[in-house]
Amino acid sequence: MTAPEKNDTVLNFSPETAEMRRVVSQFMEENVYPNEHIFEEGGDEAEELIKKLQAKTKEMGYWAPHLTKEAGGMGIGFLPYAYLNEIIGRSLFAPRLFGSQAPDSGNAEILHQYGSPEIKERFLKPLVNGELRSCFSMTEPDVSGADPTGLETRAVRDGDEWVINGRKWFSSGANRASFAIVMAVTDPDQPPHNRMSQIIVPTDTPGFKIERNPSVWGEKHSDHPVIHYDNVRVPVSNLLGEQGAGFKLSQKRLGPGRIHHCMRALGQAQRAFDLMCQRALEREAFGGPLADKQTIQNWIADSLTNIQAARLLTMQAAQKIDTGDEARVEVSMIKFFVVNVTCDVIDNAIQVFGAKGVTTDTPLQAMFKSARILRIADGPDEVHRMVVARHALRRYRQGETWDFGNF
Repeated sequence: MTAPEKNDTVLNFSPETAEMRRVVSQFMEENVYPNEHIFEEGGDEAEELIKKLQAKTKEMGYWAPHLTKEAGGMGIGFLPYAYLNEIIGRSLFAPRLFGSQAPDSGNAEILHQYGSPEIKERFLKPLVNGELRSCFSMTEPDVSGADPTGLETRAVRDGDEWVINGRKWFSSGANRASFAIVMAVTDPDQPPHNRMSQIIVPTDTPGFKIERNPSVWGEKHSDHPVIHYDNVRVPVSNLLGEQGAGFKLSQKRLGPGRIHHCMRALGQAQRAFDLMCQRALEREAFGGPLADKQTIQNWIADSLTNIQAARLLTMQAAQKIDTGDEARVEVSMIKFFVVNVTCDVIDNAIQVFGAKGVTTDTPLQAMFKSARILRIADGPDEVHRMVVARHALRRYRQGETWDFGNF
């Protein structure tokens, strides 16, 4: 089902954005939804189709909507991209077709902002062109991912090289990546947030070892491996930004990235809502359609209301980002609120479908697993709630109140 095409009177997106949304919606209807079973199966047929559709989005001028024209993207700005991501996110497979899949999208933004001319030529250009893949290697198996100041992987300078030692996991996409952006401690005597740096490591570097691939949700071909950096040596010039600025760079990457995730999650919620309503109208039980049952109507009403509330909160955060504001509180708000709404809506849809909802006959089971992971990825719910609460309480400690009108 195509998403409704009408101007958003609350946030008032431009006619140009409305036209882009129309084009992307049509592409999804014609090329993505009918082929999801092929993408799900994987293999040569899927890869061939992906390359064909990537060429098509490039020809359309819709490649890399998250990047500036200078970096090889559409150059449409953050907020219009958020509106597009809402539609692209309706399928788990679509971001790759538009060259905006995570973690490549966030990595490309960091490489463009902080990479040297040599780094941009060697790593950014082919990454943006879709010629290679990347991963972001930060989380460690023995350290809480919620507190990256405790990372233990070390990078020690030896002449003109960094020597990296440590273990990472959930470096998503590493099995297919040509390079990793590694968060490592380079300045252990500095304050916690100034100890780490980001360093590019080509995956064919001696000492880069994928030890195992933990199964996630029971999937046989999971791509979130444990990586051992065993005396990995790379040139000092592979440093991104300044030494000790790794935490700052990660926040620059993760803030906008969280909005990307939330917009894709909203797309998932909207698609689940479509499926739920269609199923409720078509399926009969106990003498009538499910749509006539009060419980089902409550789920539909709650889902619609929560989706719209989550959408408006997300767009407010995107607007602030677009003006140069980091929008830390807004980003934390949407990170836990939007994803929980998405999980609830998909869960309601699964319940309406019954046993069919947990089979591969619908996209719901894959959507639910993906959404549930987001409650942990890029900071767990509890950390983002803490950020919001601390910010609010700080105002009251200072004798102020929360200004809802100007927030």
